[in-house]
Amino acid sequence: MGEAMIYMCACPAQVASQIQTIRELYDYQRTCADSGPLSEQVHARIAAAARQAHAELEQCLDDVLGLERWDKTTLTMPEGLRQLRDQVIDSDLN
Repeated sequence: MGEAMIYMCACPAQVASQIQTIRELYDYQRTCADSGPLSEQVHARIAAAARQAHAELEQCLDDVLGLERWDKTTLTMPEGLRQLRDQVIDSDLN
């Protein structure tokens, strides 16, 4: 996520951030102290929605990494994006 945040478009990093937030929601609802028959249904529904949203956003991020040609092993910014970023920074400084 670090290199993506210094790129002009932080949208892919925002997707990664939302994936983390959904993971936190899923973990939180699993350990919620509230129990009972209705609560079980509520938590099951939240868990199902979290799993679905997580899967969709993970696929989205994987697609974006492919479209932008990121190295998925190292998550290194591709040279073309790096050059574009540097050009924008240089033009902002001048």
